[in-house]
Amino acid sequence: MTATAFSKGVRMSPRKVSVVASLVRGRSVADALTILEHTPRRSAEALRKALLSAKANAEHNHSYKPDSLYITEIAVTAGPRFRRYRAAARGRALRYARKTSHIKVVVNGEKREVKKKAANPVDKQEKK
Repeated sequence: MTATAFSKGVRMSPRKVSVVASLVRGRSVADALTILEHTPRRSAEALRKALLSAKANAEHNHSYKPDSLYITEIAVTAGPRFRRYRAAARGRALRYARKTSHIKVVVNGEKREVKKKAANPVDKQEKK
C-alpha cells in the first residue's frame, strides 16, 4: 500500500509547478527534499510541503521505514481558475485568469516490522 498526500488549490500555475516536479520525480524522499530546498523557485516550497506530508503519512499511518521511502508518483494538475479584470486603454477592461494547481505525491518503501508485545509475567499471576 502506498502513502499519498494532496495539496489542492496551490496559487501557482500548473506549468510552473510541473517544471520543478520533474526534477524530483522517481527519486528517494531524502534526495528530493535536498533538491527542493536548494531550488530557487517559488513552487519548490509547495512541492516540499506536499512531500513532507506524504512522508509523514507513510511513517505514521502505514508504518514505512523513513530511510527507504521513494517517490512513485508526483502529479500536477490544473485547479480552478480565478477570473480577474485588468484596466485597458479607452476605458475597457480585459479579462485574465489566475491559475491554481493540485499536487499529488505518492511514496512507497519498506514496511517496518511490528513488534509483538512480550507477555508480562505480572499479568499472568494476577489472573490466577
